Parts: sequence; structure tokens; C-alpha cells
Amino acid sequence: MADIWTLLLSPVPEIKNVQRRNFSLRRETPRFSTAALTEELVIPPVQVNYTQLLINGKFVDSASGKTFPTFDPRTGEVIAHVAEGDAEDINRAVSAARKAFDEGPWPKMTAYERSRIMLRFADLVEKHSDELAALETWDNGKPYEQASQAELPMLARLFRYYAGWADKIHGLTVPADGPYHVQTLHEPIGVAGQIIPWNFPLLMFAWKVGPALACGNTIVLKTAEQTPLTALYVANLFHEAGLPPGVLNIISGFGPTAGAALASHMDVDKLAFTGSTETGKIVLGLAAKSNLKPVTLELGGKSPFIVCEDADIDKAVELAHFALFFNQGQCCCAGSRTYVHECVYDEFIEKSKARAMKRIVGDPFKKGVEQGPQIDTEQFEKVLRYIRSGIESNATLECGGGRLGSKGFFIQPTVFSNVQDDMLIAKDEIFGPVQSILKFKDLDEVIKRANTTRYGLAAGVFTKNVDTANTLSRALKAGTVWVNCFDVFDAAIPFGGYKMSGIGREKGIYSLHNYLQVKAVVTPLKKAAWL
Repeated sequence: MADIWTLLLSPVPEIKNVQRRNFSLRRETPRFSTAALTEELVIPPVQVNYTQLLINGKFVDSASGKTFPTFDPRTGEVIAHVAEGDAEDINRAVSAARKAFDEGPWPKMTAYERSRIMLRFADLVEKHSDELAALETWDNGKPYEQASQAELPMLARLFRYYAGWADKIHGLTVPADGPYHVQTLHEPIGVAGQIIPWNFPLLMFAWKVGPALACGNTIVLKTAEQTPLTALYVANLFHEAGLPPGVLNIISGFGPTAGAALASHMDVDKLAFTGSTETGKIVLGLAAKSNLKPVTLELGGKSPFIVCEDADIDKAVELAHFALFFNQGQCCCAGSRTYVHECVYDEFIEKSKARAMKRIVGDPFKKGVEQGPQIDTEQFEKVLRYIRSGIESNATLECGGGRLGSKGFFIQPTVFSNVQDDMLIAKDEIFGPVQSILKFKDLDEVIKRANTTRYGLAAGVFTKNVDTANTLSRALKAGTVWVNCFDVFDAAIPFGGYKMSGIGREKGIYSLHNYLQVKAVVTPLKKAAWL
């Protein structure tokens, strides 16, 4: 599977105009840049059809009858009101998932049949990819071209990958010191509680749901309150593909109510969470205080991107720009600490500034737009506070630094130079379009500085020297090190962090380990002449 970088640089085909599904899109030349933002917006080419909770195969209102608004980040206006789940709804969903696991057909059916259902789902994702991409853009603010040309193909690919694993999960025969036959069984763990973030709603849905279903588990998934719409849409597609009722349950709601209830539920056998490190600590504590359920955490990051003195500067500037600004900078593994060798630092600064100033910011539904709005007003204000902090700490503001336009949550692509390691913009996860560029002298120095962080999710290295690449890739304390590339998210490549960036790995074969129990079965052998 191609990486996001390759897909986004490929020629973009015309967006489909599928009238038979009441789906249309005005094709317009981008009007937005970092210099101006027009108030004219493209009408989102999709309808919102699913706003209730999904429990036991049916869309239902929350027990309380409450709803909450989900907003268009382009304008701050309400898209729809979504059912607000709380502890009572979590109880209902967990009860449905428990019954589906203990009594239903999903864990008992052949692995091949589970695989076929997942493959049918992937086919339906492709069939409805236009609507899904539009809904993801409308609810999240990411560019439509990114959603349609990179993320939706990845979504289908991820489920096909996990479908391929379903009938290849098996135990071992183990030799023992004595007359015993020993075998191991790999069994589904039970009811999986899953909490996904708002920055990549569909892809995080796949990272969590895919391996859990392949292993035969049932699921209660809580969406992020900012982006509940696409998970509900694809859950309906799963039932169209033949998924039995109760196997996949979707609860929209807030962390302190629905999220906390799921993390602490005594009948949830395993918990998976993606989000901030601070929230991850809370989730882990709740799980420990309840039934000691195993927890996997994919948390925050402050990834170093190291540009060595032998680098092709033009290519390094472009890759560093992508590593930071992709998805509005709302990416946990963003290369948000750009370390540049002193020999090429000044040239790199000038070219990075020029590249950022050319970045096209605007309505994410318009062709050619590279950057949409931040997710909501809370994130918008947080990013602006960090920009002010950078200015106050005497980093050099090369470009950007403020709001773009008067409506929505658009922020100018921002570049700081002369950044020091003790500044907040170099230490904290900003989660926005703010590039911090730091200077280094030699490898030993940059290794030490890059590793002096509480995070360890990812790192990037840009060099022509294989010895330098090998040295850095082994020395950096991070779960992923990209060499002369960045954000390569193939389905088979494991992803996760060192230190406070999380526990466990997702994607690849490693993700299956999260959703399996290992059982040893020991049987005495009747002694025979050949023993």
C-alpha cells in the first residue's frame, strides 16, 4: 500500500459526481491562501443519516434522550445533533456485546466466514467512499482530497488486511520435558472497549475494530465527541455486510461520562485508547481500579525530524513541511521538532518559510487546498496560546502566527526559528500547524537532545549517509523511525510508542496480540515403547 506522502503528491482525479445517491460537488478553483480567506464555502455534498447510538444492531436514542451538537469547523455552525450516550448507554452496549460474545455466532463461526464479512464490508466502503470522504471532511475539517484519495483507500485496505489474518490465527504444539502433549490455543479475549480520537476518525476506527473482529471479539466503541458521524455510517455498512447484532456497538458521548464508564466497566475484557497522554493516564487508572483489564494506549508525541548536513535541502524542506503540517498539524506523530545541522540551517529556514507561505489554506472541499481548519474552538485557542508562548520566549517568528479569516478555526501556517529545547513550543505537543526549527552541531548532540523528552512515538531522519541513518535509527528512542520518508502507514507496519507515548502496538501482526488470550493445554501421554 502506498504511503500518504506518495498518494497526496499523485495527480488527483476528478471528484465523482454521483447523482444517483443525491451526491454532488461544486468544482471550484481554490480561492484561499495564507493571505486571504473568502467567506464563500462549498456546500458539503452529503447528508447526515445516522445520529443515534448503535446498540445490539439497532440505532436507538440515548437512555436520557439527550443530544449534543457536532460542528462544522469551517464555520463553527452545527452540522447535526447526535445522541449523547452516558453510563447507562454503556451498560446497555456492553450487555449486548457480552451476549453476542457468550451466546452469539460471531466467536463460534468459522474464521473464514468472519473474513468474508470483513471483505464484504471493505467492498461497501469503496462503494460509498465519496459519501464517507465528504462526511469525514465536513465533521473534521481535513481536505477532501486527503480524505478521498488517501484515507478512504487505506480504510478499505486495512480491513482487507485484517480479514486476511482471520483464518491464520492459531496456536502451537510445544515440546515438554516429560510424557505430555502440550498445545497452545489463541482465543478471543471477549468484549473489547475502544475509544478513538477525532484527528483520523475512520482510520482509527479501522486500527481498533479490524484486529478485534478478526480475532473473534465483540466491541463497544466510543467515538470522539467532535467527530461522531463517520463511525456511525460505517457501522451501518458493517451490518449490511452481514455482521451479527451486538458484535459492534457505537456510543457517541463525552470522556468523563461515556468514556469513563467504558474504561471502568467490570464486564469489559480489554480496553484500547488513542488520545492525549493526560487522558491516557486517567483511562489506565480506571481500568486498573475496576477489573485489571489489559490496556493498549497510543498517546501523544513530540517527534524529532533530523536534517543532516549532507541533505538535499529542497527535498528536506518539503518532507519536513509535510511531516509537520499534514492534517493541519493534528497528528500525534507529527515531526514537530525540526532539528537542522548548523551548516545548512540558514538556507533551510529561508526555504521553509517560503514553503509555508505558499501553503494553500481554505475550504477543505475546494480542489488544491492543502490545509483546512483546526477541529474546534478549544484546539484553535490552544494552538494560538502556544504561538504566543513562542513569541514571548524569544523564538523568531518567521511567518504566520495568527488567525486566518473571521469565520471558523483557520490558523496561518506558522514557522519559528531559533527555538531552544526548553521552550514550551519545543517540549509540548501543540497539535497544530506550528513548525519549530532547532539548530544542532553533531550526531551525539542531536541524539541526546532528541531523546530528552517524555515522548517516544516517532522520529524522522533525512540523510544520504547510510552510516548516519543506521546510527540515528538505532539511537532514537521512538516506536517508528522514518528514514528519508515520513508518515508511511502501511497496514502491516506496527505503530506505537516508547515512554509516555503509549503501551503496545497497533497495525500489523502485533495488533492481533492485543485481542487474544493464550491458553496452554497439557495432556499426559500413555508411555509407549518409543518414548
